[in-house]
Amino acid sequence: MKSPLVAVSFALMGAVSAQTSEGVVPKKPFAVGAGKPVESLPNEPHLRNVRQLTFDGENAEGYWSNDGTKLILQRRSADMPADQIYVLDMATGDMKLVSTGKGRTTCSYFLQGDTRIVFASTHHHGDAPPVVKMTGRGYQWAIHQEYDLFVAKPDGSELKQLTANAGYDAEATVCPVTGAIVFTSTRDGDLELYTMEADGSNVARITKRPGYDGGAFFSHDGKKLVLRSAFPKDEKQAADDAQLLSQQLVRPSNMEITVCNRDGSGFKQVTRNGAANFAPFWLPGDKKIIFSSNFRGIEAMTKTGDHKQARNFDLFVVDEDGQHVEQITDSPMFDGFPMFSPDGRYLVFASNRYGAKEGDTNLFVAEWMQ
Repeated sequence: MKSPLVAVSFALMGAVSAQTSEGVVPKKPFAVGAGKPVESLPNEPHLRNVRQLTFDGENAEGYWSNDGTKLILQRRSADMPADQIYVLDMATGDMKLVSTGKGRTTCSYFLQGDTRIVFASTHHHGDAPPVVKMTGRGYQWAIHQEYDLFVAKPDGSELKQLTANAGYDAEATVCPVTGAIVFTSTRDGDLELYTMEADGSNVARITKRPGYDGGAFFSHDGKKLVLRSAFPKDEKQAADDAQLLSQQLVRPSNMEITVCNRDGSGFKQVTRNGAANFAPFWLPGDKKIIFSSNFRGIEAMTKTGDHKQARNFDLFVVDEDGQHVEQITDSPMFDGFPMFSPDGRYLVFASNRYGAKEGDTNLFVAEWMQ
């Protein structure tokens, strides 16, 4: 789910062995030739040799293949009516459409072994994308009931529908150990997390609390999930959130990062800043979490009265217990959707920095410095 905005190579080493026989991180050095180098921003010491990978439109949710050689992403350029799914070759920079080009798509991921991809789409309900009907009451995301999950080969062929429910099914990611899929659905009336096998079997609900739980990622060892969860400030806000969901909308302004075991047990809150926290991902070792938040922007807004400050999202790292929050990016605009490469050496993220025009969101990759 998206939020607002001559190649020089460096070595991408495959240093970690696969946890299964299917998912294989490359054993030989892999040269990243996609994009071009850009200047690093001040106060971002963890990011070195930053490269811009896309250069126009809205590009987000760039997620690595298991072998670390490709990204799958959602993209919308000025001539497109809605987001579609693309695969970007990190060696050459070639980018190919892999969804149907019809309807609206979101939230794509490589399945274990990189022989299939999964994404959400509405194309089976019609060529035109569903209309986004915002209420005008603050920051909102659309939760289209037409979304179902599909799998295909990485080139988009052999498309197969996995879910067929009346409600929203999207936000799928994949366990690197077992290959199971975790996704968000309204099939039981609320936005909850579910798991299923890669073929769509053995669907199980794993969260059972009022309000939104979604956008989950498995830990590297496959034992835990990190996600975003709604924590309304009071009963009135909870009622408003429920009303918005009935209109296929969700308000992300009060979401916190949470963690749980892969079966939903051990659910606990990580962040407690009262802001819009989302796009969490585990650091190597599964003890720390990187995520995007506007809590510093809200702090600045409170001091200056400038409401535009609340739109400034940065990346942060926090311990699983909520301690030791560290700011990673320092752009005055949006930074989000971070994901570490399979070997942990590189970070890909989306940002409004260096946009050709206002509102452009592009993908960037950087070497991660401890």
